Amino acid sequence: MDVKIEKSWKLRLEGEFSKEYFLKLSDFVKEEYRTKTIYPPGSLIFNAFNLCPFDKVKAVIIGQDPYHGPGQAHGLCFSVREEIDFPPSLKNIFKEIESDFGYKISSTGNLERWAAQGVLLLNATLTVRSHQAGSHQKKGWEVFTDSVIYLLNLEKNNLVFFLWGAYAQKKGEAIDRSRHLILESVHPSPLSASRGFFGNKHFSRCNNYLSEHGIEPIDWR
Repeated sequence: MDVKIEKSWKLRLEGEFSKEYFLKLSDFVKEEYRTKTIYPPGSLIFNAFNLCPFDKVKAVIIGQDPYHGPGQAHGLCFSVREEIDFPPSLKNIFKEIESDFGYKISSTGNLERWAAQGVLLLNATLTVRSHQAGSHQKKGWEVFTDSVIYLLNLEKNNLVFFLWGAYAQKKGEAIDRSRHLILESVHPSPLSASRGFFGNKHFSRCNNYLSEHGIEPIDWR
């Protein structure tokens, strides 16, 4: 099937789009968009890939599924559109960046500025029903995003993977730690952030690692 996704990703993922699981997933997602309110908008399902081509990826942040409130999700994990209030986890991410670097964060929660620098903001599940967290889990998206992680792990070197919380850590179990940097901690959710997310200095550790390998660091502001 013809999936509209950035060309460098399409080249590598073409085989996934014709597999039985993806065809079933596609039928399910189309019917969901036809009959229910689904986020993000259909045109933004693959936004993380379109804004961060395969060859430009330096770091990968793994989330679970999109925000399920109106106007929030736009295809990048933890990110919200302009002028949308910061969700609690994003607030805590910004708090840690401020603590890590000592600078103030932008007034917007739109993280396209990170994607443009090579941060793949990848949710494990790429769609969700309005106000129903996890409603599109176990429909096939996880198989697809596992394939994305597999390709990155296999074809690239010196990537930084941010694995926050047990779900992301399980998702990243197969990553080769001898070739990539794995940054693990509890999730930035208010339920867990004070138990090891705050003070993890993941953002400066990422930049130090990239610099050590001759790769331009990320401006996390």
